Amino acid sequence: MTSDGSEQVRGAGARDPDALIRRAGARGNPDHDQHFLVDDRVVDRIPTYLPEEADRSHVLEIGGGPGVLTDRLLGVADRVTVVEQDRTFAEHLRREFADEVESGRLTVVEGDALDVDLPEFTACVSNLPYGISSEISFRLLPRGKPLVLMFQKEFGERMAAEAGTSEYGRLSVSTQHYGDVEVCEHVPREAFDPKPAVQSVIVRITPRDPEYEVDDEAFFLDFVKALFTQRRKTIRNGIRNTAHISGLSDPEAVVEAADEDVLRKRAGNMEPAEFAELAELAASVGR
Repeated sequence: MTSDGSEQVRGAGARDPDALIRRAGARGNPDHDQHFLVDDRVVDRIPTYLPEEADRSHVLEIGGGPGVLTDRLLGVADRVTVVEQDRTFAEHLRREFADEVESGRLTVVEGDALDVDLPEFTACVSNLPYGISSEISFRLLPRGKPLVLMFQKEFGERMAAEAGTSEYGRLSVSTQHYGDVEVCEHVPREAFDPKPAVQSVIVRITPRDPEYEVDDEAFFLDFVKALFTQRRKTIRNGIRNTAHISGLSDPEAVVEAADEDVLRKRAGNMEPAEFAELAELAASVGR
């Protein structure tokens, strides 16, 4: 507190989460998927999960809320852009970080992160609204930039899962197509206000080119999606049963051309590179 009883506003990277929420004048709304980090220790660690070599010249944050993570990002990045849909919080961010806005170090974009034009950025660090985690992630992944994102525990663990495990699925293959995926930290419900109903994880995605080639990325991702809708069936039956999803016009030609060992497998045991090889074959003989 200052001598007149008002709250002392500390510099970027040191603001108290509870004080930021008070100054915002609004609490998180679980009905709107708003759960704000209030554990200083977790907030302080999040930016450190960026790869050491990551370019921090322009960091993107999706869902700034009261600015708890925004503050820490301003402490490590040259420039930060925050996309915030809630007008109350967008206005608060502009007031709270007025000096950074004026200097050009902070830009606040008011709007839905699924609809607004995202700027060019060098990395993204965000506590994502869980209800749109998948849609946001697949807007970000093709950009090929380092990502440090908070997810619902089950979602994040599926992203990082290995073939042959129960968590492995379409999300695993699709995410790992774009980069190396690591679960950096498990975050308890008590680290948030209000508490979410689920546990959370912080996930780091480091971009890299896949070890395989696909000529048509959209077809590859649709093909993976199709086969995982039939994950309990063999690949042979999966190809035959999902032409309406994969877009194949002649699935039987794919079955006839594919290796028998692959056709006996199930989607949950197929490595991403095996999906890619099969998708390339499917595209050449079955479309």
